[in-house]
Amino acid sequence: MSHVRALLTERGLRPKRSFGQNFLTDANILDLIARACVPDDSMSNATVVEFGAGTGALTAALVKRAKVVIAVERDRDLVPILESQFGDSVKVIEGDAQAEPLEPLFEGAIGLRVLSGNLPYQITGSLLQRAVEHAVLFDRAVFMVQLEVADRLLAAPGSKTYGALSIFVQAAFEPKLVTKVSPHCFFPPPDVHSAVVLLQKLSPPRAPETALFRQLVKSAFGARRKTLRNAWRRVTDPQMLEDAAAESGISLDARGETLSVEQYAAMDRALSRMQGLAGPV
Repeated sequence: MSHVRALLTERGLRPKRSFGQNFLTDANILDLIARACVPDDSMSNATVVEFGAGTGALTAALVKRAKVVIAVERDRDLVPILESQFGDSVKVIEGDAQAEPLEPLFEGAIGLRVLSGNLPYQITGSLLQRAVEHAVLFDRAVFMVQLEVADRLLAAPGSKTYGALSIFVQAAFEPKLVTKVSPHCFFPPPDVHSAVVLLQKLSPPRAPETALFRQLVKSAFGARRKTLRNAWRRVTDPQMLEDAAAESGISLDARGETLSVEQYAAMDRALSRMQGLAGPV
């Protein structure tokens, strides 16, 4: 903590609440994150894109393990700190994690491709959405998230924390808890507990994220207390819905939180085939 505080004080800076800045300072947690990003057998060719590099604590741990580290930081006051620390060993980009194009960042990468981020928790949802939408570009993602978000990412069907986020992420990735993180590991300490989650890309994915797949999931959880028959009544006509559910082995009297990712994918395939055979409405 003293090192981060000293870096900021030296430049007349302090953590910005408007940016949701809580800087991770625990060396053991930083090492765990770096190892989750780049395992020992991938160190020679790994490329890591780090969103929200801050004062460079994780960046320093990543430089020891990855061949290429690209640090993206939104706060223009912190960019000079990163540049002065790492020089040519890290490519520093002033940019917003929610908008910075990902394709150019991984262009030319030949080894393990990793997306990492210790970001303000208010944008965790949009970053996870970006990760799902751009999963083809990288092999794994390692994120610091609020503990309750980690619970949702890891949740199984039928559990209280299982929801649309669980399904969308598990359709593309195998999530794994790396470690839980106490508020005391940050400067300043956040008001919530945190967790580091590894998202290992699935090839092929459990379910392609088609427009129909998204509609099925969002409809099911937008009306969580309704049966699937009622939640999906606007997705297609009643008879096609009955036929697709029967083909997929799904009871329309069930609720959305009881279905696995694979069952949503099966319903997507069955409906897509039937709608294709039926032709335009």
